[in-house]
Amino acid sequence: MDAVTLAKKIRNKELSPIEVADAVLERIQKLDPTLHAFSTLAANQARQDASRTEKAIMSGQDVGPLAGVPIGMKDLFFVKGVRTTFGSYAYKDFIPEEDDVAVERLRRADVTILGQTNSSEFGFIGTGHNPIFETTRNPWNIDLTPGGSSAGSGAAVATGMCPISIGTDGGGSIRIPASFCGLYAIKPSFGRVPTYPGFRDEQFPGASGWESLVHICPLSRTVTDCALMLSVMAGPDDRDRHSLPAGDIDWMGSVQGDLKGMKVGYSADWGYAAVEPEVREIVGKAVKVFERDLGCHVEEVNPGWPDPLGSFLSLLCSETDLQGIRGLVQKHGDKISTHVADFVGRNWTAEQITDAVVARKMVYNKMWRLMRKFDILLTPTLSCLPFPIHMSGPDKIEGRWVSSAHWLSFTFPINMTGQPAASVPAGWTKEGLPVGLQIVGPHLGDAAVLRASAAFEKAAPWRDRWPPILKENVQ
Repeated sequence: MDAVTLAKKIRNKELSPIEVADAVLERIQKLDPTLHAFSTLAANQARQDASRTEKAIMSGQDVGPLAGVPIGMKDLFFVKGVRTTFGSYAYKDFIPEEDDVAVERLRRADVTILGQTNSSEFGFIGTGHNPIFETTRNPWNIDLTPGGSSAGSGAAVATGMCPISIGTDGGGSIRIPASFCGLYAIKPSFGRVPTYPGFRDEQFPGASGWESLVHICPLSRTVTDCALMLSVMAGPDDRDRHSLPAGDIDWMGSVQGDLKGMKVGYSADWGYAAVEPEVREIVGKAVKVFERDLGCHVEEVNPGWPDPLGSFLSLLCSETDLQGIRGLVQKHGDKISTHVADFVGRNWTAEQITDAVVARKMVYNKMWRLMRKFDILLTPTLSCLPFPIHMSGPDKIEGRWVSSAHWLSFTFPINMTGQPAASVPAGWTKEGLPVGLQIVGPHLGDAAVLRASAAFEKAAPWRDRWPPILKENVQ
C-alpha cells in the first residue's frame, strides 16, 4: 500500500499502526536474509513509534501527515538511538545522540522508523557493498546490484518492506537504485531539504558529507508519496547555510495538471556517453509517451559540454575529509574499502581542484542556456542495466571500454548544477530488469519535475509491478 493511502487509513482508524508495523517487520524477516536491505533493524523502536501513534489517534490527538507509515533511513543519516555506521568499520558501534534534520522532521510527522538501510562506505560508490554488512541484492535478480549508494532503501521499497525511504544523492545515489529497482525517486533542488553538516566535524573523521553536491531525497513507489515526504522535509534550517526558503512549492498540488504544450528536451547520450542499446530503446519509447500521449513538444538536444567526469571526481575530493579518512585508513588498514582508500590516497593537486571549480561553472552555464528553451529535460537515468554485485561498474558499455564510473554519466552532472531531477521507471527489459528515465527540471523547477513525473506515471503506470522474489517468499 502506498504511503498516502496508508496514512489516510491509519488516521481514519481503518488500520492500526501497530498492525502495520508488525506486517512490515514480518516481511523483513522473510526477505531480508536474502536481500540484506537493512544494516540495522530497530524493531523495538518501530513498535514503540507505532504504539505512540496509535495511542494519539485513539485519544483524539492531532497526528502528523505520515502518522504510522513505516520508513527506512539510509545508514548515512544520524538517527538518535539507532546504530549509524556510514557503512564503515570505523563506526560499526556508533549510536548518535541526535537526529539529522530530515530525520527530525519525519519524526515530527509521526513516521514509524524501522531502522537503517544499507549503503556503500561513506556513500562513495553507486552500489551496495561495504566492509561490515552483507551486500545488498537486487530483488529483480539477486545476483545483481540494486544500485546505490542508497542500496538498502531501493531493495526495501521495491519489495514492500517499507513503502518509503530516504537517501542521499551526491552523484546519483537515490536515482541509481530507483532506476535499478523499478522505483520513483526525486532529487529536489539543492538546499530544498536541509542537511546537517555541523556535527560531521573533527569528532567524526571521514563522515563529513559533500556539502555542495549532496541532496536529501525521498524514494517510493509513487510520485505522490515523494511529494508528501517533501512537504514534510523541505524548508530552511539554520544548521544548513545552503537551505532554501519555504513556501514557493505546493508539493501535493504539483502532482496535478497535464503537460499539454510543454517544451521537452531529450538527450539520449549527452553527445558523448556510451549507452547500452536496450537502455536506449526503452528510454526512447518512454520519451515518445510525452509527445504521443501527453501533448508535449519533444526536441532532441545535447548540452555541448565535454565529459566532466574527471572534474566531478576532483570536486568530490574538495568536499571530502581527506585528512580524516586517511587517518581511518592508517588506523584500520584493509578494513576500509579499497576504493575509498585509493581515492583519498591520490596525490590531489590544487590545480585539479580549481580546474574542477571552473569546469563546474562551465557545465552550469551550458545547462542554464539549454534549459531556457525547455520546461524539462529527459535522459536515461543510467547508461547500463544492473550488473553483478561487488563490481563498482561495468568496464564495457555499448562495445566501448569505459571507466568504472562512466555508467553514471547522466546523474552526476545534475549534482554539479544543483537542479531537481527524478528517475521514473521507463520500462523493463526482456529479462525483466527495470530501466529508469531521468526527468530534469530547470533551476528550482521542482514543481515541473513532479508534474511531469505524475503525468508519466498516469500514462505508463508501474506501481503494481513487483519483483518475482515476492511470489517466492511472501504469501
